[in-house]
Amino acid sequence: MAISLSKGQKIDLTKTNPGLSKITVGLGWDTNKYDGGKDFDLDASVFCLNAEGKVGSDSDFIFYNNPKNSNGSVVHTGDNRTGAGDGDDEQVSVELGAVPAETDKIAFGITIHDAQARSQNFGQVSNAFVRIVDEQSGTELIRYDLGEDFSVETAVIVGELYRHSGEWKFSAVGSGFQDGLAGLARNYGLSTN
Repeated sequence: MAISLSKGQKIDLTKTNPGLSKITVGLGWDTNKYDGGKDFDLDASVFCLNAEGKVGSDSDFIFYNNPKNSNGSVVHTGDNRTGAGDGDDEQVSVELGAVPAETDKIAFGITIHDAQARSQNFGQVSNAFVRIVDEQSGTELIRYDLGEDFSVETAVIVGELYRHSGEWKFSAVGSGFQDGLAGLARNYGLSTN
């Protein structure tokens, strides 16, 4: 049975699940009735962060156009352009033991593609969630349902995996940004020229 988290909660991942080596981070969402005449495309993105909370290089920013980090320990499995269907809309596979030592934290975000041009925001999104699944057994370990706390935001950091005393933990973040993927990229030290 998965542990359901609330915003701000932190939970141990590897200490309470000995032998856990590979996880799938599933991200999902639905869009509310939308009458803008444009497609609604949400995207998962991942930032592998150093001790300063910044990406070390462009390869530490994982998304549909850069699907894995430099050593392949964090892999985005593909872009879902419609969000149709139940379950995970996009997934990221993480091999915990292979994550480079300089990566202290892995932040998972959801952004709305071309949100400003399409006049779209997270006020039009519902049932957003992040979940962590043991890739070997298929068991859902942790789930965080974001709720409907957003209105004008166009990007959300949903959660973070982070190292603590040699173990991996997960934090349910739920923090919104108003300037989409560019805002997240700047926040984590990437140039958005």
